[in-house]
Amino acid sequence: MSDPRIGFIGLGNVGGPLAGNLLRHGIELTVRDLDPQRVASLVERGARAASSPRELAAGVDLVITCLPSPAVSAQVMEQPDGVLAGLAPGKIWLEMSTTDHAEARRLAARVEERGATAMDCPVSGGCHRAATGNISIFAGGSRAAFERVLPVLSILGQRILHTGPVGSASMLKVLTNYLCTVHLAALAEALTVAKVAGLDMNTTYEAIRISSGNSFVHETESQVILNGSRDINFTMDLVIKDVGLFEALAKDLEVPLELSPLVLGIFRDGARRYGERELSPNIIRRLEDACGVRVLGEGFPAQMVDDEPKIPGYEVTPRPHSP
Repeated sequence: MSDPRIGFIGLGNVGGPLAGNLLRHGIELTVRDLDPQRVASLVERGARAASSPRELAAGVDLVITCLPSPAVSAQVMEQPDGVLAGLAPGKIWLEMSTTDHAEARRLAARVEERGATAMDCPVSGGCHRAATGNISIFAGGSRAAFERVLPVLSILGQRILHTGPVGSASMLKVLTNYLCTVHLAALAEALTVAKVAGLDMNTTYEAIRISSGNSFVHETESQVILNGSRDINFTMDLVIKDVGLFEALAKDLEVPLELSPLVLGIFRDGARRYGERELSPNIIRRLEDACGVRVLGEGFPAQMVDDEPKIPGYEVTPRPHSP
């Protein structure tokens, strides 16, 4: 797409930085959010505000939604003054929310009835990478649609993977978010054991980082745990939603799960104790409270910052299958 007019709906912890990244690249941007302060901050930087999803969709070439749940996405798309009412042939809708794959396909069919094109394009890698444009993007839809939007996705993200038809990207995003949650729960246990054992927590962090126990979650979320802020811009209710989507997918496919129900129970208990909007890394508080300790290190950041320079986004090609 050459010089597309883009509309962005949902300016939260991920959507706001993504929209800001488009502005930094000189994109003509229209925005919409229920929080007027989020809208105002982008308008001050050059965006235009829309009074409704319908107005936004009618005035742009490409609509991006980045919303907190499948129910909210459906409402934004299908209400009388929603996105669907403003779509027309030739326009494109990118669903960047973490959503249910069946819901993504259902809404995509409604988009296509309007003559427009639909893709599900969830992101992965943390809010700090959304702000810099170094986040990863899964893109579900036809190959032709993918190639059409790749220039825009290359601005929004660094590593872009075409996953197959609409819905495939949402399935993979739910799967990867589930794995992140498992890693976080395991790290909470490992770090607490290290603390109670009297190990130095900075040394513990480095030992895990350089070992086979390392993970992306350790390199990011363990740092804000050890700082004490526990601020990764992600909350327990969102963890429960994402793991619930993973469990629903497995149930539909008749895959018997053992670990997922345990992890979901841990976070439901955390939400009961500390509130649904508690930051997700504070799941470690359950163990801190039980052991009478605070799991802290020294010199760790309060929030993650992506200090890597933005590089042009590129398509990630899966390894070829062996004959």
